[in-house]
Amino acid sequence: MKKLNTLLAAAVLSVMGTAHAADQTLALVVSTLNNPFFVTMKEGAEAKAKELGYQMIVLDSQNDPAKELANVEDLTVRKVSAILINPTDSAAVGNAIVLANRADIPVLTLDRGAAQGKVKAHIASDNVAGGKMAGDFIAEKLGKGAKVIQLEGIAGTSAARDRGEGFALAVKANDFKVLASQPADFDRTKGLNVMENLLAAQPDVQAVFAQNDEMALGAIRAVQAAGKEVMIVGFDGTDDGKAAVAKGKLAATVAQQPALIGAIGVDTADKVLKGQEVPSAIPVPLQVVSK
Repeated sequence: MKKLNTLLAAAVLSVMGTAHAADQTLALVVSTLNNPFFVTMKEGAEAKAKELGYQMIVLDSQNDPAKELANVEDLTVRKVSAILINPTDSAAVGNAIVLANRADIPVLTLDRGAAQGKVKAHIASDNVAGGKMAGDFIAEKLGKGAKVIQLEGIAGTSAARDRGEGFALAVKANDFKVLASQPADFDRTKGLNVMENLLAAQPDVQAVFAQNDEMALGAIRAVQAAGKEVMIVGFDGTDDGKAAVAKGKLAATVAQQPALIGAIGVDTADKVLKGQEVPSAIPVPLQVVSK
């Protein structure tokens, strides 16, 4: 009888917890949904929110800090329970976070950090480690002293800064000669255009590190059009990136787990709303995917 009562009590608490969650709304503000990585992150967050019984609002900032601020302002008016934000820019997002802080809405950052404002937790891959992993992979295949080019992400984002920092560690450790390092804004078309120009200026390049798979896929098209053999390493482990690895077009991608980042973000928000202590930084594992 005692065991039955315990089970009944647990069931009641479970139902109450779900009902409580159903009364609460989480919001996810994404830098852009024009990128497969962030779409997968959104899907992971939505699945976990559904599992935990939360309503979820998803807003696209379209890579525009002004749109991002307007999105957060809208969410404060709607009085959501917590905001998960994937910043367009680590510095600019501070204004939006401060706005949420004033409204007493807990904020968590996903994938990219924030330079100011109070954040309950930051959930992301170790981008510094990932950048070094990419460089070390190139060294493993080509040896020390390789001539390399780096395609950088959006300036001002923590992901671009950290991946570049990690790659710089590999450059130093492996005596690479960096022929060029230019932004292509995490965009496939820009990756193609920037790589076309760099190939014309630096025909001796042996390897390219693109700070995300979208730029890497653009770089592949540029290299193919030029009829050259250049090793290309991407970052993120998107479906398109992994498919390119399987076909032998992309040498490797440093694979993140975007769905897991989104899911952990929602799970952490749930703990915050229940008054539980959470770590200020929660790392999500990375791995190099190669053929």
